[in-house]
Amino acid sequence: MFKRIMAPVDLAHTDKLRSALDCAADLSRHFGASLTYVGVTSPAPSGLAHTPAEFALKLQDFARLEAEAHGIAASSHAAVAHDPATDLDDALMRAIDDTGADLVVMASHVPGVIDHIWPSHGGKLAEYAKCSVMVVRL
Repeated sequence: MFKRIMAPVDLAHTDKLRSALDCAADLSRHFGASLTYVGVTSPAPSGLAHTPAEFALKLQDFARLEAEAHGIAASSHAAVAHDPATDLDDALMRAIDDTGADLVVMASHVPGVIDHIWPSHGGKLAEYAKCSVMVVRL
């Protein structure tokens, strides 16, 4: 059913994303689909990486470890956004096209009052993406 799965990941918070990451890996194994872990970084140095190239290497290492742990085929795709806090949705939408994903599996939080004003990232992708989007509640 699915051939290419995309899983957005924040390398600073992988422990909080574990249920969504495990779900993406399970679906990848079940369907025999490739899984691409997508991370979004800034061109400016951050606490996680000094350059986008360094970020891409860290994301690649993460994908390799996840692939080994789950026995799946996985890769990584690092996207650069000038301000990831405000451009995250657009960067993820571009990553869907770049990776050819036909399913996005991503984490979401428990909705609150602010979600009536600003939609969640998962809600935005589910509304506008041209592929299926599975939002895993944390």
